[in-house]
Amino acid sequence: MATAKKAAKKAAKKAPAKKAAKKAAPAKKAAKKAPAKKAAPAKKKAPAKKAAAKKKAPAKKRTPNAAFMKAMTPSPALAAVIGDKAMPRTEVTKKVWEYIKKNGLQDKVKRTMINADAKLKEIFKQAQVSMFEMTKLINAHLK
Repeated sequence: MATAKKAAKKAAKKAPAKKAAKKAAPAKKAAKKAPAKKAAPAKKKAPAKKAAAKKKAPAKKRTPNAAFMKAMTPSPALAAVIGDKAMPRTEVTKKVWEYIKKNGLQDKVKRTMINADAKLKEIFKQAQVSMFEMTKLINAHLK
């Protein structure tokens, strides 16, 4: 046994540092691979927590704002587009959009713009309005 140890020491002294580096290199690669394997399962667990959070959200039901649901009567100019029946603001906006799509009044190039025809010009007071301005201008015609 003593001779085996002596032989190993002699071989280590004679062997250049390259052999020691070769032996250390696989150990370094294994060390680099190990953290990557540990990180992968952690990523799998994170989406499971998000899925659990998504399941809890639908349990709480959203209630509409009472101000939006209040029936309002349209002005005569607006009644020409949507009808003279009293309805909530949300329904008024839907009816105006139906009218816009039916008559092809949405601008072909810039889709956020609405081109007013004769009926809508009475409401908007402009030839073209943004869809974001539209509801503001429509609300002026509701009582």
